[in-house]
Amino acid sequence: MTMDLPQLSLLGTTALLFEAPGETSLTTQRRIWALALEAGLLPGVREAVPGMNNLMITFAEPPRHRGQLEHRLIELWHTVEPLPAAGRCLDLPVVYGGDGGPHMADVVAHTGLSVDDIVAIHSAPTYTVYALGSHPGYCYLGGMDQRIATPRRKVPVLRIPRGAVSIGGSQTGVSASDGPSGWNTIGSTEVAFFDVERTPPALLQPGDCIRFKTIRVLR
Repeated sequence: MTMDLPQLSLLGTTALLFEAPGETSLTTQRRIWALALEAGLLPGVREAVPGMNNLMITFAEPPRHRGQLEHRLIELWHTVEPLPAAGRCLDLPVVYGGDGGPHMADVVAHTGLSVDDIVAIHSAPTYTVYALGSHPGYCYLGGMDQRIATPRRKVPVLRIPRGAVSIGGSQTGVSASDGPSGWNTIGSTEVAFFDVERTPPALLQPGDCIRFKTIRVLR
C-alpha cells in the first residue's frame, strides 16, 4: 500500500486495526468517528472503537473473508461524511502547580517559558476529545499549543492521582484514575472522568470538548 492509503492489520484472530493515512488531525478523527458507526453495522462486527488516527474493530469470531472486509472498510473510508465535533463542552476547574503539579518546573525548563505563560497557553484553547483510551474514561485531546510541548519523562512516575492534568509530547490530558504515567503533571482537578455508578461511566465521549479554567496557580 502507498502512504496515502489506510493500513490494515490483524490483532490476534478476532480484531482488526484500521490506521488512517497522514497526520492526526480533527478532520481525520471526524472521519474515523463516522467510519466507526458504519463499521459497527457490518456483519460479524462486535464493536468498533475509535483511537488516535485509527479504528479497532472486533469480531464475535474470526472473519472468514478478510480481503472483502478490508476492501469494504477502505471503500467506506473514502465515502463517509465526517461527523461534526458538536458534543458537550466541559469547563474544567484546574489548580496549576504546587503538589498537584509536581512537574511544572520541568515544563518551564524545557520550554523556557514562565509558569504564568504556560498556564495561559495551556488554558487558552478549546480541546476536542479525539478518542477514549489508555485507561477507562481517559480522553485523548487535540488542540494543544506546541509552544508548551514537552517530551515524556525518561523515567515514568509510578503513581499519579486521578485528576492529574499532564503534558506528554504534543498532547495534554487528565488522568481518570490513579496509576503510573510518563507524562509531566502540571496541575490537578477534582472532576471525576470515570465513575462506575454513572451512566455512561465515562464523563466525556469523542466529539465533546474541554476548556481548562484556572482556579489558582501555586508556586
